Amino acid sequence: MRKSISTKRVAIVIAVLFLIFWLIGLYWSMAPDAYDVKKRVAQQAQNINPEDVAGYTLTATMIDVSETLLDKPGGYLSNDVMPPGVFLDNMPSFEFGALEMIRDLALSMRKDFSRSQSQSLENPYLTKAHPKFNMDHKSWMFPSSESSYRDGIELLKLYRDQLANPQNSDSQFYTRADNLREWLKQVEKRLGSYSQRLSASVGSARINTDLAGDSKAKQSTSVAQQRTVKTSWFKLDNNFHEARGATWALLHFLKAVEVEFYDVLEDKNALVSLQQIIRELEATQQSVFSPVILNGSGFGMLANHSLVMANYISRANAALIELSELLSQG
Repeated sequence: MRKSISTKRVAIVIAVLFLIFWLIGLYWSMAPDAYDVKKRVAQQAQNINPEDVAGYTLTATMIDVSETLLDKPGGYLSNDVMPPGVFLDNMPSFEFGALEMIRDLALSMRKDFSRSQSQSLENPYLTKAHPKFNMDHKSWMFPSSESSYRDGIELLKLYRDQLANPQNSDSQFYTRADNLREWLKQVEKRLGSYSQRLSASVGSARINTDLAGDSKAKQSTSVAQQRTVKTSWFKLDNNFHEARGATWALLHFLKAVEVEFYDVLEDKNALVSLQQIIRELEATQQSVFSPVILNGSGFGMLANHSLVMANYISRANAALIELSELLSQG
């Protein structure tokens, strides 16, 4: 009798713990909302108008996006080794997607936005900050991912503060069309990759176009002229949430770009193009009412969330390519 009672108590405790972990995991898996970049930066700025300081809004937004990944409910989950975080995969995928966008921007901040010419010196704060964001996103000790990313954030804050200091001329941010175009080229490749991976949710036959357009081009190893690409069922939700995290971060960066490069975009008649890209990216952040990421066929009975996300990303990427072309014009 005592053994039976003890077994029941253990079962009840396990059930209660499972329910608690499930509820916590559900709360931690809620993606952060998009926010008004101009309003957020204006609230954080002290004694200055952010729009009067080139680079302040974009740098502050990069800091804010990075801090959101670390300070949201549950904190940074990608390197968790304890429950319930260790059992979650949607939010870690979201974090990695956003982190990839942060890394791309950190690289462009270091080699493009903060330099006037190809032979000019790199900014010392950005030189140190860039590798900090390249720390393995799953590292949990010696050092942990969070500590490395926070070091990068602190370096970005030092760079931002120097931009706002009229007595300091060593730290600069140049709102030039060519600098912006270099970063957009990186973003184009990133969005193109997400679009391809999401589209592969239903499987498709793809012709090899790796060497198209150059009859003399070569590649290291030969590949089939046609192959079928289909994402594993186990990776569908990971790809979806990674793309969602990347577009969430990019959405805020482009809103900051609209502020920083307003005059340049207006001069190139490209402001409307950027605003259309922002609108497409906003659509990627709509609420998903299904408890799971569905993978219906293209014209089947069930929805295919991956294809819907791929559609928004493809349209944003197409507009991004047009924006790059406008920026390259005199």
